[in-house]
Amino acid sequence: MATGNYPGKARTADELRMDLEKTLSLIPGRHRVNLHAIYAETGGKKIERNEIQPAHFAAWIDWARDQGIGMDFNGTFFYHPKAENGFTLASSDEGIRRFWVEHGIASRKIGEYMGRQLGTACITNVWIPDGYKDIPVDRHGPRQLLKKSLDEIFAEKPDKRYNLDTVESKLFGIGVESYTVGSHEFYMGYAVKNGILLCLDTGHFHPTEVVSDKISSVLTFLDEISLHVSRAVRWDSDHVVILSDELIAIAEQIVRGDYLQRVHIGLDYFDASINRVAAWVIGTRCMLKALLIALLEPTDKLRQMEISSDFTSRLAMLEELKTMPFGAVWDYYCLKSEVPTGDNWLKETEDYEATVTNLR
Repeated sequence: MATGNYPGKARTADELRMDLEKTLSLIPGRHRVNLHAIYAETGGKKIERNEIQPAHFAAWIDWARDQGIGMDFNGTFFYHPKAENGFTLASSDEGIRRFWVEHGIASRKIGEYMGRQLGTACITNVWIPDGYKDIPVDRHGPRQLLKKSLDEIFAEKPDKRYNLDTVESKLFGIGVESYTVGSHEFYMGYAVKNGILLCLDTGHFHPTEVVSDKISSVLTFLDEISLHVSRAVRWDSDHVVILSDELIAIAEQIVRGDYLQRVHIGLDYFDASINRVAAWVIGTRCMLKALLIALLEPTDKLRQMEISSDFTSRLAMLEELKTMPFGAVWDYYCLKSEVPTGDNWLKETEDYEATVTNLR
C-alpha cells in the first residue's frame, strides 16, 4: 500500500519510462528495471493475467534495449478478484489455484523472452500473499498446495542464460498476520531442493531479524540469491532506502563474503508522499554508497586481526572506518560517471518536476 498522493505520478507507461530515464540519468553505474506483470501494455484490451504474453511487454523490451539495460520480472499475484479471499497458489479452490499457476507459467515465459531479447538473464520472481489473519487449524495443507503449484510452474526448465527463477518469502502482512504460507523456512527448503534462487526481502522478517546475518548462511547452500532491499518501519512498510546501519551491513556481507557475483541486488520501496523520481534516486544512490563503503574497507587486514584473536585492534579499526571520508571517492565516481555529485541531482529533479511532472 503506497501512502500519499504527491502530484505528477505517471499516468501511462510512456510517462513512467520517461521518469525512469530521468532517474537513471542521475545515478552512476549500470542498472536494471524490475517490472511487475500489471505493467503489461495490452492496447486497451482486457487480458487476464493467465493469458499475458511477451508481446504485451514489447514496448518495455524495446525501451530497455535502447537504454542499454536489463530487465527483471515479477508475476503479480495480488490486486485481482481471484485473490480477494487471500489465497492464490495455495488456494483449495482448484479453479483459482490453476488460474494463478497459469499466471506463473506465463510470467516465466515472459521473463525468459526478456532475457533472450536483452542478452542478460531476467530474474523472474514469485511472491504470493497467501495466509490467514487469525490462527489457522491447518498449516500443513496450504503448504502442500503451494509446493504442488510451484512444481507445476517450474516444471519446464528454462535456459538459465536468459531466466533465473526466484521465490520470495514473507513473515506476515496486513490481513495475514497469523500465518503466511510462503514462509522463509518453506522457500529456503524449496530453493535448496530445486536449485533456484531465494529472494530475501529486508522488510519480510521479524523486526529483530536482519537480512545481513542471513546472506552467508543461505549462500552456504545456494549458488545465488536475490535481494529486495527495502526499509521497514515497524512493519513491511517499504520506506525509501536510506544509508542505514543495516544497509551498510548488507553491503559489507556481500563484499566480505566475495558474493558480488552471486547476489542480485534489487530495490523494493515506494513512498507516494514525496517526489517519485527523487525517491528512486535517493534509494539507489544509498545502495551504491553502501557498496562503496564496503569495497573501501581493508577486509583482509581486519580478517587477519580476527584470525589472530586481536579483537582490540579489530574493534578499534572498525570504529575508525566509520569516519573515514568515503564521500570524496563517491564524488569522484559520480564525476567519472557524468552524473551530479552531492545533492546537485536534486536541482535537476526539481527542474524536471517543474517542466514535466507538474504539467500532468
